[in-house]
Amino acid sequence: MVSLRDIRFVAPALLVASGCAGIRIEDIQSPRPLPDGSCLVVGFLGGRDAWDDETKGVRQLALELRRRGFFAETFENRSRDVALELVRQARTDRIVLYGQSFGGAAVVRFARDLEELAIPVELTLQIDSVGREDSALPPNVRNAANLFQTDGWFLDGEHPIRASDPSRTRILGNWRFDYSRPPGSEISLADVPWWKLAFRIPHARMDRDPEVWRFSRRLIEAACTGGDFTEARASRRSRRSRARREGHRRRF
Repeated sequence: MVSLRDIRFVAPALLVASGCAGIRIEDIQSPRPLPDGSCLVVGFLGGRDAWDDETKGVRQLALELRRRGFFAETFENRSRDVALELVRQARTDRIVLYGQSFGGAAVVRFARDLEELAIPVELTLQIDSVGREDSALPPNVRNAANLFQTDGWFLDGEHPIRASDPSRTRILGNWRFDYSRPPGSEISLADVPWWKLAFRIPHARMDRDPEVWRFSRRLIEAACTGGDFTEARASRRSRRSRARREGHRRRF
């Protein structure tokens, strides 16, 4: 008998489009090696999404980070081998990993790949992470953050994440986003095919949520510019306070 837990992992694979040709190392724009002291940001997309799909939040964030002067590249979640080759060629000790859906699980797996090579990771950022064994961060990760929702029937993000070795990894936070009521429930999905929405409307809304990606950008910028996350974390607390006030006004 199929359990709801089985559906959680099987449903997305059945409902996404078949993948196209994957990224090659020749597609990478960042210089190799990177300039001394540079930060490399690696993003993993969800499902079978193409590495350069500009309709997806992971890719949009990478392009915004590039406009802000950072070295950012994106990969299909199944292309960790190409990402690993980039890390080897980049020769930097400041690496940030982020990903959404299956890409969030790929972040944890890739961090473990880097642990085997004794390569540190400044920040891992999981966004509505879907996968197996994606809750425990390896000890080569210095900081970790998790953004998730719990409003889907079968698909919600991994939570909470934890450190395999709390003395070496700081969990910045497990932040829940709400899509059961406005403003989250009002995010439009009108252009998304129905077969990409089955079982996962809140999951899809989170990918379209501008606040998710603004907050993610602040965390990544903090990791790349010195590791002080105070302002980035405060921005999320401020947003939640405003949302609570808005909800109070709507009720009364």
